[in-house]
Amino acid sequence: MSAAKTLFSLAAATLLSATVAQAQTEIKLGHVGAPGSLFAQSADLYAQRANAKLGDKAKVVVYGSSQLGSDSELLKKLKLGTVDLALPSTVMTSVAPEFGVFEMPYLVQDRGHAARIAKTVTHPILGPIALKAGYRVLGVWENGYREITNNKHPIVKPQDLAGIKLRVPGGVWRVKMFKAYGANPSPMELKEVFVALQTGVMDGQENPLTQIYSQKFQEVQKYLSLTGHVYTPAYLTAGASWARLSPEVQKILADTAVEVEPDILKLAGKLDEELIGKMKAAGIQVNQADKPAFVAASKDVYGEFAKEVPMGKDLIDKSLSLAKGT
Repeated sequence: MSAAKTLFSLAAATLLSATVAQAQTEIKLGHVGAPGSLFAQSADLYAQRANAKLGDKAKVVVYGSSQLGSDSELLKKLKLGTVDLALPSTVMTSVAPEFGVFEMPYLVQDRGHAARIAKTVTHPILGPIALKAGYRVLGVWENGYREITNNKHPIVKPQDLAGIKLRVPGGVWRVKMFKAYGANPSPMELKEVFVALQTGVMDGQENPLTQIYSQKFQEVQKYLSLTGHVYTPAYLTAGASWARLSPEVQKILADTAVEVEPDILKLAGKLDEELIGKMKAAGIQVNQADKPAFVAASKDVYGEFAKEVPMGKDLIDKSLSLAKGT
């Protein structure tokens, strides 16, 4: 072999080796949030903090807007190890029914309460349950307080939902809850919702304000009703590829996931305050809901969860005991 060919072969081998090394050190974080959403801002904040600590050991790269798949697809990819980190929310009830405690209406009073539940219930109790199913919960972040939009009329009391075709995320308890309120709920992936609302396949949907605004639902919805019916956490979650990472990288990723939890809660509160004004400016009609009426209509859902889900009553009682003043 000539010297030139030898040099070319060595250069090609070096380039290939560098490319492989780079591919091995990229940590893919997938989520379904659109640019500007709380998911996007949370994931970007986490990546920035983690990458500053990781140096050249690895790099967290964020893929939003369902680029790597829907929530359910991301869970499958975590299990396969083709995605390293994801940010599931309601869909975690498909991993373990105990996560359905966060489907209980009006369970979480405020973000301080949410932080106490994360520390006392989610990390120590739900985390090990998820791990047995193959998912490692690194951080308990936020999806948010959920509000209802629709094209029929303002929703003030549960009976105002009668007959409304309402998109909900996957998860049995959200469906049960809205059926109890009289709506006609249908699970659907987030990436399909805009067109469903635009075409009238769905009359309305329910989501945190940051998801509603970033998904541009205000462009195809007339009414925003501030029900705050459910607070949904989001869980920074690892899967099968976790074992391939070095202990040092694992520690940085896990520690940073918890470190940013209070920052994400503060960011979420700030976004909620800003977005009401932006929604009104976009032309959507905003109204306050009669929350006591919704609370009264939710009792059967609590009873069913306590009866059907392992540890259901204990999870509810423990979470409620962490509310302010208890």
